[in-house]
Formats: sequence, C-alpha cells, structure tokens
Amino acid sequence: MTGNSNMHIVRNMTISAFLLGLFSITGTGVVAFTFEKTKQKIAENERAAMVASLHQLITPKEHDNDLYADVIQVSNEKLLGTDEPVNVYRARMKDKPVAAILNSVAPDGYSGNIYLLVAIRFDGTLAGVRVVKHKETPGLGDGIEIERSNWILGFNSKSLTNPPTGKWRVKRDGGVFDQMTGATITPRAVVKAVKNTLNYYQANKDMLFKTPANKDIQ
Repeated sequence: MTGNSNMHIVRNMTISAFLLGLFSITGTGVVAFTFEKTKQKIAENERAAMVASLHQLITPKEHDNDLYADVIQVSNEKLLGTDEPVNVYRARMKDKPVAAILNSVAPDGYSGNIYLLVAIRFDGTLAGVRVVKHKETPGLGDGIEIERSNWILGFNSKSLTNPPTGKWRVKRDGGVFDQMTGATITPRAVVKAVKNTLNYYQANKDMLFKTPANKDIQ
C-alpha cells in the first residue's frame, strides 16, 4: 500500500513538474513574442515621429531619398554642444545635395541641455530649426517650442551672413533675435547653438554629403 502511495505521489509530482515546465516554456515564448512585436512597433513609431519632424523642416517635395536612412553621425563638442555623436540626416534630389538636418545641443539653457534639429540648405541658409527636447520653465522658456509660439520661426532663411556675425544675438545683447519676457537665457542659448551649428556645417559641408550613410565621423 505504501509503495503504491509513494508511486502515486511520485507520478503526481512528475506530472506537476512537467506541467510547470510546459507553462514556463509557453509563458517565456509568449513574453518573447510579445516583446519582439512591441519592440518592432516602438521602432516603427519612433521612425515615423522622427520622419514627421524632419519633414517639418524639409518637405517631401524637396527630396527623393529616405531621410531617415541617409544618416551619418558626427562629433564636435565645441560646435555641436555635446561630446556624444549626433545624427546628420541628408536630403537629396536626384542624388544632388539639398540640405543637412543636424541634431545639435544648446548646453547652456536655463535648466540644462536644449536639444535641437537644425536644417541647413546646401547653400548654407537655414531651412528651419525645431526644439525636440528641453527642461526650460513652463510659461517662460518653453516659448522656444513651435507649439507654444512662433519664436523659433525667426531662424528661417537666416545664414552666417544674414544677419552679420556680430548680430547673431538676442536684442538685449545687441543682436536681431527676439528674447522672451522673463526668459532671456533660453533664447540666448538657442541662438548661440544655431550659429555654432551653422559654423560646423560651413567647415564640414563637403564631408557631410560625401560620407556614406551610417558612418561615424569624429
């Protein structure tokens, strides 16, 4: 009797262990499958959001290449505001350069780094600027966002010669760019960063367009 009981217990334990292992394997598979599907969806959403941001600056009619894929990474802490590599998206039409859209950083914002997209046409004029991330004060410094005000549109069509170098400042500092009521530090930081990005572009224009996509340039 005792032997049969022990065999029964062992059999139940074996079945339980088998079922537990089966559930574990199945659960792991479901989690892995869900993770892969979610990961792919997140990547697709991030790509769509970035392409939409790029097309605010360089419209689909102005290029015939894949902006998101035609990208290189460059590094220049002095002019691009960070020691980390930043993306440069290239716009082309029939293989001819149209514009470069650079991620750059204004490191001296009132509340820290201000992350930018700076679109520069091949001739060196600005197609536009957008703020993609910041921690500036709501109601004051956040006026740099296109959703909050038209201030950022003041960079459209500007270049290193328009205005002259000495006028690339906010009006309080003798320049031509508006400041914001109660928030001079924020626009001052953005103006400086955009000018520095233009200087980087001017010094590296040929390299930016000739380098094969997905290359890192120091």
